[in-house]
Amino acid sequence: MKIAIIYSGGKDSNMALLLARRAGYEIKCLINIKPENKYSYMFHYPNADLTNLQAKALNIPLIQVKTKGEKEKELEDLKKAINEAIKKYKIEAIAIGGIKSSYQGTRFEKIAKELNLGVFCPLWQKDEIDILKELKKEKFKTIFVNIAADKLNKSFLNKEITDYIGFFEKNRNILNPAGEGGEYESLVLDMPLFEKEIKILDYEIKELGENEAELIIKKAGLVNK
Repeated sequence: MKIAIIYSGGKDSNMALLLARRAGYEIKCLINIKPENKYSYMFHYPNADLTNLQAKALNIPLIQVKTKGEKEKELEDLKKAINEAIKKYKIEAIAIGGIKSSYQGTRFEKIAKELNLGVFCPLWQKDEIDILKELKKEKFKTIFVNIAADKLNKSFLNKEITDYIGFFEKNRNILNPAGEGGEYESLVLDMPLFEKEIKILDYEIKELGENEAELIIKKAGLVNK
C-alpha cells in the first residue's frame, strides 16, 4: 500500500516512518506543514526548514505547505498537501506519529475519511517512556529544539532526549515524557533509515520567557554516517 508520512522532523513522525517501512508500506512521500504561528495546535514549529535536509537524508520526496497556523483553518492546508500527494504519488493512506493527543488524532482521521484514505498510527496509546526507550534501542539521535515547561530550561536544548529517560520517568506526573502537551519539541538528526546524518554547524539559543527557549539552527549539513 502506498503511504505518505505526515512529517514534522521530530521523533514521533520519524518512528512512525520507520514502523511504516517495517510494516511493508510503500513510502511515497513526506508531508510537512510549516506553520508561521509557533502556537499552532497541529504542527511542529521550530526549524521546519530542516525537513528538506531530512528528506534528502531519507531519499524520500517532500511535499511542504505553509500555513498561518490558525486553529482549524490550518487543517485546510493539510488537506491541500494530502491532495497533492494523492495526485502526484497515488497514495492510499497516511501515517501519523500521534500518541495520545485526541485533538490531533480525530482531525487527521476526519481528513483521511473525507479523502478515502487509510490511517496508520503505530504509536497510538503506547506508553511514552517505552517509546523513548525504543528510540534509544533503535539508535535515534534526537535533540530538544524547544522547551516550554517547569522542570525544563535552556540547558536541555541541543541535548539528546534519550539521555533523559530517567528524568522523564521521575517527573512523568508533571511532564508528558513525549512532549505532547507542548513541554518540548524534538528534531531527529539520525535514525536507521537516514542514509546520511545531519550535523548542526551553527546555532543560537533564544530565550522566549520563563522556562521557555528555542534552539535556532542557522546552518546544518549532511555528513557520512
